[in-house]
Amino acid sequence: MDHKELRQTIIGYSSGNLEQRKNWYSPAAEAYNKVRPRYPQDLIRQVIDIAQLSSASKILEIGCGPATATIAFAELGSSILCLEPNPDFYNLAQQNCQPYPQIEIQNISFEEWTLEAEKFDAVLAASSFHWIPSDVGYPKAAKALRKNGHFILLWNKQLQPSYEIYQSLSEIYQVHAPSLDQYEDKAKQENILQGLGQMVIDSGQFKNLVVGHINTELTYTVDEYLALLSTYSPYLKLAPQNKKALLEGLRHRIESDFGGSLKLSYMSAYHIAQKS
Repeated sequence: MDHKELRQTIIGYSSGNLEQRKNWYSPAAEAYNKVRPRYPQDLIRQVIDIAQLSSASKILEIGCGPATATIAFAELGSSILCLEPNPDFYNLAQQNCQPYPQIEIQNISFEEWTLEAEKFDAVLAASSFHWIPSDVGYPKAAKALRKNGHFILLWNKQLQPSYEIYQSLSEIYQVHAPSLDQYEDKAKQENILQGLGQMVIDSGQFKNLVVGHINTELTYTVDEYLALLSTYSPYLKLAPQNKKALLEGLRHRIESDFGGSLKLSYMSAYHIAQKS
């Protein structure tokens, strides 16, 4: 995917009806909370160091989901205001963040949120900023930051099996959902991340971009893996009968050929820039 295609893909995510975007993940909210991977501790430590965060920092988090990244920063002692438009994610985030009284969660979109100008030391978005129109997101994030405050984007790329396993599973996709028969190798994921970083620069709102990533391996049972797939947008778009047939086919192949579990790898990354 070249950078022009990436921009068009992101426009596709962010230009939809706001109410649709708010409720997009509701069918998969519980699964998202259980099986989406967290951000590696080494990555979080790098982000904290680069953005110079401390217990005194005030952080605005855009689209916290079920608090996938929130808690890692809450453990620093920072004060965090989280904006989460999805009502199911909002409820899960409230539950997950109960031990951290310094976290406030509002059930509202970033677009609808009343700007608190120059109040925050950092604005954080973890795998969520692509849902916000660029002409709204970047300027509003910059305005929320104090002078020299940091804009932090975190990304967990889609978990992938080995290419050999993908080739076997590809046969199932070709029967039930050929449009989803795609494989993101490390080079492709790095190219996508480079494009996302370029968009931060091109916004004209930020300077001194720093990037980094960490590769992680995890083993998922077949139940966990199928639940994980159900949380990705292309699978949420599938017609119910196609999705059912696809997941049943994948289950049979994973159980019969791979012992009922898969070793998966994924790339976690950050883009950190300062307010211009």
